[in-house]
Amino acid sequence: MMCGSEFKSLKVAVLGMSLAVGATAAGPARAFDPGAGVTKESGPFALFKFGFSAYKNGRKDEAVEAYRYAAEKGHTGSRWALANMYAYGDGVTENDLEAFKIYSEIAQQGVEPGSEDTGYFVNALMSLAGYYRRGIPDSPVQADLPRARQLYFQAASAFGVAEAQFQLARMLLSGEGGTVNVQQAKKWLNRARKNGHAGAMGVFGNVLFDEGQAARGLAYMTAALDQCSPKDRPWLQSMQEQAFSLASEDDRRVAIAMAQNMNLQQDDD
Repeated sequence: MMCGSEFKSLKVAVLGMSLAVGATAAGPARAFDPGAGVTKESGPFALFKFGFSAYKNGRKDEAVEAYRYAAEKGHTGSRWALANMYAYGDGVTENDLEAFKIYSEIAQQGVEPGSEDTGYFVNALMSLAGYYRRGIPDSPVQADLPRARQLYFQAASAFGVAEAQFQLARMLLSGEGGTVNVQQAKKWLNRARKNGHAGAMGVFGNVLFDEGQAARGLAYMTAALDQCSPKDRPWLQSMQEQAFSLASEDDRRVAIAMAQNMNLQQDDD
């Protein structure tokens, strides 16, 4: 499951695999050395491929240099890689404002339907939504919850991103960036859980539980515990245990049986 700031484009992983053979051909040569076969005048894809190889081999200073030249030539993948390095302080000094600016360039550029840049574009939307949700301290970027909600909606509706659907639902439930809308939140939680998002399954169950569907809601929360990542287990377990303590003995028994069926059959209702 991809969550929050850890959201990564699967497109990049696939692209990385496709580059592996060609990129390693660059060998240990220093960036832009004559033996590297790449200069700042090289094409953007050649620079990106070199940067990818350098990054994978731990030469992050070379990767940054190559990505910068490729980004200046309009290569979206290089812009994305550079933004991530700034966002996580990976090979460069962490700089959220610089990352924000680059993600914004990618988002403003847009993407053609079916484009190979779709993964980068969607990741940029998600990253920007996170920045607008919390703001960037000591910078002009202030929290803008309506903007964050709009970006999550774009990623959730146009691209079907489960993490975006989950975060949008959370904002709808809490009233972040707009009015509270439980029915819309349930719709997005349901979509996200069907896309394999365990956190959404748990929150969906909690909403049902609060609405009086005790056994069914508790079942979803219990099933989510069996499917979640270790990182999400603490908050999901706390939520499930609270509901479990409030449920009747009959509802508990029914919920446990339902949860087992959900996990075995990957319940799709």
